[in-house]
Amino acid sequence: MGIYEELQARGLIAQVTDEEEIRDLVNNGKATFYIGFDPTADSLHVGHFMALCLMKRLQEAGNTPIALIGGGTAMVGDPSGRTDMRKMMTKETIDHNSACFKKQMSHFIDFSDGKAMMVNNADWLLQLNYIDLLREVGPHFSVNRMLTAECYKQRMEKGLSFLEFNYMIMQAYDFYELYQKYGCNLQFGGDDQWSNMLAGTELIRRKLGKDASALTIPLLLNSEGKKMGKTVSGAVWLDPEKTSPFDFYQYWRNVADEDVLKCIRMLTFLPLEEIDEMDTWEGAQLNKAKEILAYELTRMVHGEEEAKKAQDAARALFSSGEAADMPTCTLSEADLENGNIDILNLLLKSGLVSSKSEARRAVQQGGVSVDGEKITDIGTTYAGEDLTGDGRVLKKGKKNFCKVRLGT
Repeated sequence: MGIYEELQARGLIAQVTDEEEIRDLVNNGKATFYIGFDPTADSLHVGHFMALCLMKRLQEAGNTPIALIGGGTAMVGDPSGRTDMRKMMTKETIDHNSACFKKQMSHFIDFSDGKAMMVNNADWLLQLNYIDLLREVGPHFSVNRMLTAECYKQRMEKGLSFLEFNYMIMQAYDFYELYQKYGCNLQFGGDDQWSNMLAGTELIRRKLGKDASALTIPLLLNSEGKKMGKTVSGAVWLDPEKTSPFDFYQYWRNVADEDVLKCIRMLTFLPLEEIDEMDTWEGAQLNKAKEILAYELTRMVHGEEEAKKAQDAARALFSSGEAADMPTCTLSEADLENGNIDILNLLLKSGLVSSKSEARRAVQQGGVSVDGEKITDIGTTYAGEDLTGDGRVLKKGKKNFCKVRLGT
C-alpha cells in the first residue's frame, strides 16, 4: 500500500484535481507540497492537528513539506467558514504568533538537512506593488467565478469586504510563488479551501503553462456535523499553557462513541490492521478505544511522560483512588431546558451545592471544573448529548466530585 492508498483508507482525502498525477507524486516521493497556516493566535489548535499529521505522514513517505506561515495573508484574513470579518491584527501580533507556530511545528516536522522548509508569505506579499499585482494577476481572475466560491457566497448576505475579497488572489499567488521558488507542485488544505486552491493551480497554468495539483482533506467534524476541537471555554490548543495535557487528554477521552474510531483512523499513526480490528468494538470496548485515542494524541503533542500522567490522572477520577466512591447523579430529560442544562443547575442537581447562589460563587471564584476543565462563566451550558455515555466528572473545590450523566 502506497501513502496515497493509506490516506484513502484513513479517510483523509476529500477532493483532488488529478488523482493519478497526485498518486504518482506522493507514492514515489516526488511531491514538494505546502500547507498554509495563518497565525491568527499564539498557538496552533486541534483544527491544525490533522494537517500537521498529514505533513508528517507524507514526509515519512519521502516527500518534502513546506510549512507556509501566513504572515502576509493574516493581515487580510480568510473569510472561509466565517459569518463575520476577522479582527484586524497588528504586524507585531502576527510576528509573535508566527514565532509560536514555528516552535510548535518543529515537534511534528523534521526541518533538518533540507527535509522540510518553513517560509513566511509576508516575505513576498508585503513587498508587492498594488498596481503591478493587478496587472500581473488581475486579468487571470474572473469576478463572476470568484463570487460562486462557497467562502464568498456565505458572506454575501451579511456583507463581504473588499479586503477579504482579495484573500483568494493572495493564496493563489502563494502557490504561484512557491512553484517558481521551490518547485512546489502540490498544495494540501482543508476542504473549505478548495476554491482558493483551484485558483492557485489555475494561476500557475495561465502564467507559466505548467500543471500543479491540489488535494483537500476533510474537515474534522463530529457525528453531528459540527467542527471538533472546541469546548465550552473555547478552542483546544496545542500549547500546554493554553490547554493543559490533562485537559487535552480529557477532550479526546470524551469524544462520542460514534466518533472515536474515525478519529483513531484519521489522527493516529496506529497500523490500519490494528484499527480495522477495532471496528467491531462496542460497549465498554469503546471506552478502551477512547483511552487509546486520548493517549496517542497526547503523546504526539506533549510527549510520553505527560501522556502517561494525564492517563493516570483520568483513570484515578473514573475508576480508583480518591474517586472509588464517587457519587453519580443521573439526570432525566425533565432536568433539561430546551435540551440543555447550565452549570449552575448542574451543580445544584449533583448535590455539590445547596443553592444557586452557592453555585454562582463557586464558579466565579474558580472552584468548579468539568472533566478537569475550569469553568469560570456562570452561563456555561451543556447539551444533553454532552452528558450521555460515561457522563462528565463535575468537581467543586479540591475534593468534592460527582459524575453527572443523562439517563436513557
